Amino acid sequence: MKHQQSGFTLVEIAIVLVIIGLLLGGVLKGQELINSAKAKSYAQDFRVIQAALYGFQDRYKGIPGDLAGASTKITGATLATTGGTVGNGQIEGAWNTTTDTDESCLAFQHLRLAGFLAGNTSGNCTGANAAAYFQTNADGGRVGISSTMQITGMTGSYNICSTGVLGKIAKQLDTQLDDGNTATGSFRVSAIGTPATALATASVDDATSYLVCLAF
Repeated sequence: MKHQQSGFTLVEIAIVLVIIGLLLGGVLKGQELINSAKAKSYAQDFRVIQAALYGFQDRYKGIPGDLAGASTKITGATLATTGGTVGNGQIEGAWNTTTDTDESCLAFQHLRLAGFLAGNTSGNCTGANAAAYFQTNADGGRVGISSTMQITGMTGSYNICSTGVLGKIAKQLDTQLDDGNTATGSFRVSAIGTPATALATASVDDATSYLVCLAF
């Protein structure tokens, strides 16, 4: 006696393929929404720090980190003693400094103690407390500010830099904040290991992490 073989009909296979397509579409759309939300978070980092600096300057007639007499004008503030000349209108020191007394380190302490930013006010850019003090982005990469332009060709009084930013997010950020070209304008993208030369948009790989900076 022959047994009738059972299997999927073409209709059933078509239904399965449609369901798989819908699931894949949902996953891809979800990832797109996550990336979009991250890009907005990164952009907000830049805008908030910029606004905080201008607000601080308006109130104290000086620049955070560079403010002369900071320890007497802001309760708990530390006066910078390395990295440059206090009171010259520049935030001197590396954007990612690990020296507690650099202006670029203390800029965040001054902004936080003055109420323009939230966060740890220890002023520790080195040692065990550094991780709690650093300003970080949505992926945990460090965010910093300095008057020293990190990427060649950028001009301005200050630049805010953020590291560990995926290429696909970096390109979205350039579109939101600048001219859409990662090698020109006030927003640029550079390799993390050799930050100096801006990379053209076509050279920025979506899955690779980069350093991004905004000059103003």
